[in-house]
Amino acid sequence: MSNTQPRLPRPVESERIPLRARKVSFSWEDTPLHWVPGDPFTTHTINVLHLLLPAGERWFVHVYKQVLPYIRDERLREDVIGFIGQEAMHSQAHDEVLPHLKDQGLDPTPYTAQVDWLFEKLLGDRTLPPGRPRRWWLMERVALIAAIEHYTAFLGDWVLNAGELDRRGADPTMLDLLRWHGAEEVEHRSVAFELFLHVDGSYARRVRTWATAFTALVFLWQRGTRFFMENDPTLIDGRATFKDFHRRGRRGLLPSTGAVIRSVPRYLSHSYHPSQEGSTEQAVAYLATSPAALAAEKSRESAA
Repeated sequence: MSNTQPRLPRPVESERIPLRARKVSFSWEDTPLHWVPGDPFTTHTINVLHLLLPAGERWFVHVYKQVLPYIRDERLREDVIGFIGQEAMHSQAHDEVLPHLKDQGLDPTPYTAQVDWLFEKLLGDRTLPPGRPRRWWLMERVALIAAIEHYTAFLGDWVLNAGELDRRGADPTMLDLLRWHGAEEVEHRSVAFELFLHVDGSYARRVRTWATAFTALVFLWQRGTRFFMENDPTLIDGRATFKDFHRRGRRGLLPSTGAVIRSVPRYLSHSYHPSQEGSTEQAVAYLATSPAALAAEKSRESAA
């Protein structure tokens, strides 16, 4: 018998801070359809966030409210409650972009209806007997959220450092939405994984749900980008290809293919912990200058 013990995840304690929701708001009337000038592909690839996140983050909140009774650690409970508040605000902020897209001739409803079905029906509550079957389905969804959060934190860290978007003249309001959201994803990047370890922690489940989440995200993202490109009223023959994604990644306009691939073994490592990635200091620094976050803070202070 081997005496080798698996390496346990080692959180970076200095990366943890108390979480709170910021009630932000954005005004979209001056944001053009192609908010990355002259680059509809980059615009629409990132716009897929607005299709996926409203339903997805409502689902996160729904699942986490069900798992609260299983949490035996008070600090983790506080983190989960803060996570719920932030995710609810993210869902609302991205949902408010959709009418703006529709006003510009790009109706997202056919796609968002399918996304709603995915989260509300396929991944929603099931009529299961109490006990082990019901707990199994809850733990599966907790593990799925941990895997998805690995990629939302990955994207949050990327957009905080995506200086090429600024150099290309990307719309400042859209950049603030993306970076405010990205910064909060970095802030709470450890919560979903720590919750999964606390209530279950099965490595087999972690690998299985990662495979499901990664496959679904790749499928939904490429399908969403194709939907936008094909239905953009300003494009005659709008197409979306992997080559387009790869090229934008090399230019710094989208995450690079290599960075996405390297994210896989990190999550699957026995020693992985989300606090080892990204920078809370950078996230907090952005939130201290974000126009939307500053406005939310002033509103909070006025109401106090």
